[in-house]
Amino acid sequence: MNKPSSLIVTRRALMQALGAGAALAAMPGLAGRAFAQEKLKVAAVYTVPFEQQWVSRIHQAALKAKDHGDIDYVATENVSNTDYERVMREYAEAGNKLILGEVFGVEEAARTVAADYPDTAFLMGSSFKPDDAVPNFAPFDNYIQDASYLTGIIAGAMTKSKNIGMVGGFPIPEVNRLMHAFMAGVKETAPEAKFQVAFIGSWFDPPKAKETAFAQIDAGADVMYAERFGVSDAAKEKGVLAIGNVIDTQKDYPDTVVASALWHFEPTLDKAIAEVKAGTFKAADYGMYSFMKEGGCSIAPLGTFEGKVAAEVMAKVAEKEKAIKDGSFTVAINDEEPKSS
Repeated sequence: MNKPSSLIVTRRALMQALGAGAALAAMPGLAGRAFAQEKLKVAAVYTVPFEQQWVSRIHQAALKAKDHGDIDYVATENVSNTDYERVMREYAEAGNKLILGEVFGVEEAARTVAADYPDTAFLMGSSFKPDDAVPNFAPFDNYIQDASYLTGIIAGAMTKSKNIGMVGGFPIPEVNRLMHAFMAGVKETAPEAKFQVAFIGSWFDPPKAKETAFAQIDAGADVMYAERFGVSDAAKEKGVLAIGNVIDTQKDYPDTVVASALWHFEPTLDKAIAEVKAGTFKAADYGMYSFMKEGGCSIAPLGTFEGKVAAEVMAKVAEKEKAIKDGSFTVAINDEEPKSS
């Protein structure tokens, strides 16, 4: 994804913004303050590049809201964990009323910052739950297990070796639950399937993910679950199939990526923007807005694989999708670390 220069915020630019935002810093708190008649100032702090799968969905949703005229938006990418707190504070001091980010490695520090700026709303990717002691800090998560389950049904139908490779970043709940849902879907169409599960210990290390995928393919995997960038590259080079996660890469791997579970951050962000503007933002769990019935996830079009997946399999996918949306079927949420089998 291209990185708009206007969004890459330097320390100098932030310091200049402090003077302009001094008056805003003295504004009343969240409670009872409405922003309906003005653009909401939104900032984001990301530990990885804008194009990384997970962050790209947040970034794109914010850019869309900016294009619609709902918000003003600035963001900083590639912020180290040791620098994360400083950037959060600078954005809060600059008068931003909603700050987005992912605080998996800096949870305690991020909540401390939020407590120090009660007039600012913080909507952060987190494995932990809301805490009433920090009423302006709301966690979200990519609960896209519904879509992951559906892609698993397709993967189970496409594997010939009944050996599935899975490469993830870290074994944390937001990764674990997607892997478990995918595995449950595979079992729907390939109950005898086995799984090779590995974690690379990084959110963005395509070469390492690629090498890990190579090893699993050499060990017999003919379908790869690409939770990280780099896995689909390995699958392409080895001539096996892949299932995408969070974003749609089918056009980049037309002969490799069969299906993808997509995350749509728009429902989560839209809810937060509305709450901040209404002065009602609070320490709530925003994870639910990633569920399929809330419009937070979907299965990507098959693209070049349209017609190559058996009709009865796609009928099963459609049936399960309908049941998920109407509430008659619930995909289990399992946050435990998945193991090879």
